[in-house]
Amino acid sequence: MAVEIPARTKARLGLDDARSWIVLSEANRFQWPGPDLRPVSGDKDGNVAYGMLPASLYDLVRTKWLAAYDAGRASQVKRTS
Repeated sequence: MAVEIPARTKARLGLDDARSWIVLSEANRFQWPGPDLRPVSGDKDGNVAYGMLPASLYDLVRTKWLAAYDAGRASQVKRTS
């Protein structure tokens, strides 16, 4: 259960050209900001986000994750104690 990140989106975010997926079987739940965040590699300002997803991709991921959660096929995982 996953949604592929389009190559064009990956390029805009500065990610590599290998295929990447957003896994829908679980969602991380953590305090923001918190110890689970890591700076983007090579970002001189210490940003922790690569950038925004296109609204259409975000909506697709959100819709599919909520459906999976409602069907008992996805869960939230607490990452910050």
